[in-house]
Amino acid sequence: MTLANQLTLVRIVFIPLFVVVFYLPFGWAHFVSALIFSVAAITDWADGYVARKYHQSTPFGAFLDPVADKLMVVIALVLLVGLHQSPWFSAAAIVIVGREIVISALREWMAELGQRASVAVSYIGKIKTTMQMTALIVLLADIPLLLWVGYIALYGAAGLTLWSMILYLRAAWPYMRATATPEDEPEEP
Repeated sequence: MTLANQLTLVRIVFIPLFVVVFYLPFGWAHFVSALIFSVAAITDWADGYVARKYHQSTPFGAFLDPVADKLMVVIALVLLVGLHQSPWFSAAAIVIVGREIVISALREWMAELGQRASVAVSYIGKIKTTMQMTALIVLLADIPLLLWVGYIALYGAAGLTLWSMILYLRAAWPYMRATATPEDEPEEP
C-alpha cells in the first residue's frame, strides 16, 4: 500500500466523518464539517502529487482516486441541496452530478476502445474542480456573510462543468459515430 493510496483511503474515511459532523446539533457543526471536507480535498491534491513525484501510481490508485473524488463531491452536494433549498441550487447540483456520470461512462467506454487519452483531464477541468471545491467548502461552512461567494463559485463550476462535458463529448464524437463492425453485431439466438 503506497502513501498515495493511503491518502486516497483517508479521503474516503473522511466522507462519513464530515457527514456526521454536518448533522450534529451544534452551531459549529457546519464549519467543522467544512474543515474536514477541506482536509479531504487537500489529500486529493496530495495523493496525486505523491504518486507522480515518487512514482507511486498503481492500478488500484488509478481506480480509487476518481471514485473517492466523486463520492466526496456528490455527498457534499446532497447535503447542501437539503440545506440551501432552491431550484437554482438544485439545478447546479444536478448539472455537476449528471456530468460526472456522463464523463465517467465516457472515459470507461473510450478506455475500452483504447482511446482513454482522448478524454484526459483538461485545464478547464482543473479550474472547474478548484471552483467546485471552493464552493463546497464555503457552502458547507454555512457562514451567511460568505454564502454569495459559494453560490457564485458553484454556478461558475456548473457552467465550466457543462463546457468541459461538451469538450469531452466533441473529442469522443468521431468514435461514437463510427460504424459498427461485424464482430460488434450481436449474435442471433
